[in-house]
Amino acid sequence: MNRITKHYQVQKPELLKQQIVHWLNQFTVCCFFDSNHYQQNLSNFQLLAAAGVLTDTTAFTQLTLLDDWLVEHNDWIFGHLSFSLKNQIFSSPNIKSSQLATVPFPDFYFFQPEVVCSLQEKTFTIHSALNHPDSIYHQITEINLHACKPSLTNISFQANISKTKYYKTVELLLNEIQKGNCYEINFCTEWIAKEAHISPVETYLALSALSPMPFSAYYKLNSMHLMCASPERYLCKQTNQLYSSPIKGTIARNLSNPEKDKKLQQTLLQSKKERSENIMIVDLVRNDLSRICKPGTVRVTELCEIYSYPQLHQMISTITGELRHHTPFSEVLKATFPMGSMTGAPKEKVLTLTKQFENFNRGLYSGSVGYFTPEKDFDFNVVIRSLQYNAANATLSYAVGSGITAQSKPEQEYEECLLKATAMANLFIKN
Repeated sequence: MNRITKHYQVQKPELLKQQIVHWLNQFTVCCFFDSNHYQQNLSNFQLLAAAGVLTDTTAFTQLTLLDDWLVEHNDWIFGHLSFSLKNQIFSSPNIKSSQLATVPFPDFYFFQPEVVCSLQEKTFTIHSALNHPDSIYHQITEINLHACKPSLTNISFQANISKTKYYKTVELLLNEIQKGNCYEINFCTEWIAKEAHISPVETYLALSALSPMPFSAYYKLNSMHLMCASPERYLCKQTNQLYSSPIKGTIARNLSNPEKDKKLQQTLLQSKKERSENIMIVDLVRNDLSRICKPGTVRVTELCEIYSYPQLHQMISTITGELRHHTPFSEVLKATFPMGSMTGAPKEKVLTLTKQFENFNRGLYSGSVGYFTPEKDFDFNVVIRSLQYNAANATLSYAVGSGITAQSKPEQEYEECLLKATAMANLFIKN
């Protein structure tokens, strides 16, 4: 694909970032990633955006057809993987869910964009397939942000499960663990707001300001929007090296007292429950990667490290491996998706329990948004700490979950879910 590429030097990157998001919203399909300057991103971009559709996968419903399409289009590719893609990856009927998602993103969707923009330090680059980059640059930089007023109003979310029912369900899951049916299960719940008339762009920018994260994303597919403040990477490929960084282990921060905040880091680091939860998922990801990587190349390069974010500290591990040559993307997904941190172990058994005990379709939550470069490298996040919005019926939702293990207590798991929901829930509360 021949694109016209041009570089521009900018003086106010943060201002430009907001202008880009507003500019993207004129398109029916767009995608925006912001690393928020976090170092673990591994990416060559602080910011990456795509808009417009040259061609896409709308006609495809089967994952296997995606491989040939990716080979055929040797270009930038952006898109998503919904949690419901599990229905294609696993053959067991006990895993296939038939519930409709509140925001019904398809199982997967990828598009070859008209325009790709990136920002690194103060160098802004535009790769355009149609219009000259100068025209696009002027459209972006002429956007008047003062005219883009926020529309965040008081919105009330309703949980799809009562606290009492949540406690009872966790007890039932603990019984499954005690019987040896699984070791860990990620149990999730959904909060929904109807008649939620919002500006998705302003909502995303407000969420990102409140909770800047390394895998932040805004994604629009027709009337469906994702506003994502994710700290987690699902899978990244650079040349032939794969990287996965599951998160398991969470504790609230104390920003008013730095000394107590450091002690909280140590509390998380030394927690036997949180470490065992993390290590179980590390073992699962190691096994997943071993199915598609060269023998002997899978390594744990980071184990139970503590990372600090605006509302909480997280325990993160990183597993790497050397991908076998000529491995199609569908085979990568069959080995690794859904990601272990959002399922549990063993994965197939846990997915049957998810269908049995969760009373909603996760949709894009627990799925992923990401991109391919023209060199066929890729990077995909984990869609958590996110809002999904269906503009067609003004419905807004978010979901949160936690890993249930033998040491879990229902009350603590519920509090962890509320903690993870802090940024989304507080976004619409007016003081």
